Amino acid sequence: MSTPRVALGKRTVEDLELERGTRVLLRADLNVPLEDGRVTDDARIQAALPTIELLRARGASIVLCSHLGRPQDREPETSLRPASERLGELLGAPVEQAGAVVGEEVERAVEGLAPGDVLALENTRWEPGETADDPDLARALAALADVYVNDAFGAAHRSHASTAGVAQHMPAVAGLLLEREVTTLRAIVEEPQRPLVVVLGGAKVSDKVALIERFLQTADAVLIGGAMCFSFFAAQGIATGDSLVEEEGVGLAREALEQAGDSRARLLLPQDLVLGERFSADAATRPLDATEVPDGWMGLDVGPRTTSSYSEEIAAAGTVFWNGPMGAFELEPFAAGTRAVAQAVADAPGTTVVGGGDSASALAEFGLAERVSHLSTGGGAVLELLEGRSLPGVEALDDA
Repeated sequence: MSTPRVALGKRTVEDLELERGTRVLLRADLNVPLEDGRVTDDARIQAALPTIELLRARGASIVLCSHLGRPQDREPETSLRPASERLGELLGAPVEQAGAVVGEEVERAVEGLAPGDVLALENTRWEPGETADDPDLARALAALADVYVNDAFGAAHRSHASTAGVAQHMPAVAGLLLEREVTTLRAIVEEPQRPLVVVLGGAKVSDKVALIERFLQTADAVLIGGAMCFSFFAAQGIATGDSLVEEEGVGLAREALEQAGDSRARLLLPQDLVLGERFSADAATRPLDATEVPDGWMGLDVGPRTTSSYSEEIAAAGTVFWNGPMGAFELEPFAAGTRAVAQAVADAPGTTVVGGGDSASALAEFGLAERVSHLSTGGGAVLELLEGRSLPGVEALDDA
């Protein structure tokens, strides 16, 4: 299913007139999970393939850079090598791994690139100047290529040397993934097919309060799940037992409830719950056909009446945006609510957009990742874009 988009307003890789052998510095998002030195989820690498394949088909030489994790130093376990090796497997072509981010060794490797070759620089966060958007590092990166392509949507909300600073020193355009992410997500708030139904879960209201406030003004219905619902219940004086309640979130939830009274959207909270004696897969469980949680129990999932109600809202939507699980879906006794919402989103006839790592993981776990219109590769970038904030990695690109 195609997803509606709005104009990016920036030049893209499609606008480039590349000569054979043009060197392209490509900022991708290969920040993937590793276990024992192997990639355990290559979704972000696969998402980078269309731009890489386009550039190779046009005869470009690609100097690829990405961060991986949050290294404190040049820690071998945070090397980009496992990700670049997996990229080579998916491309069906070798990807050379440099031993550093910049420097003479890297410059020699770049000089040896032929049209269609791919060289992966080391983890950009091995350089202390990366997260500080150090201008010297940005200039050193820019000196490696003729043009810059940013395709790392998941890092576009960071003002780093490889995401924003480098764009000040060379022609800079958006990759195919970055363009699709930004235009698809902007369309949710600017030109949604209605009704627009937003499903928000997760643990903390403080992480989502700006998003809730934005969608109360632009959506038709906002459905709340996950542990953050208990901040809303606490704000109304409803007993939460031993459930996780974010102290800061109670006041924020109270403000959101007040705002909802004068807003366009209906703000819906769970009607029933699934309780556990503790946060464990082998904990004693019980259904609660209400929302007042007794002492000694904690709410760990939404109940069947809630999932039925939420599924009906989703089924009638023209556009659905889902971010955050409905409960502790990683524990099987408390996975039903998230599974039901995931299935409802997958079955929805309208445009369906899913953002956030946990929601993406749930879709993958339930075998539904291919059933949505757009599955975002971003986490924080999704939230900041939908909140109406500008993304430094996008703003730094050349205007169309």
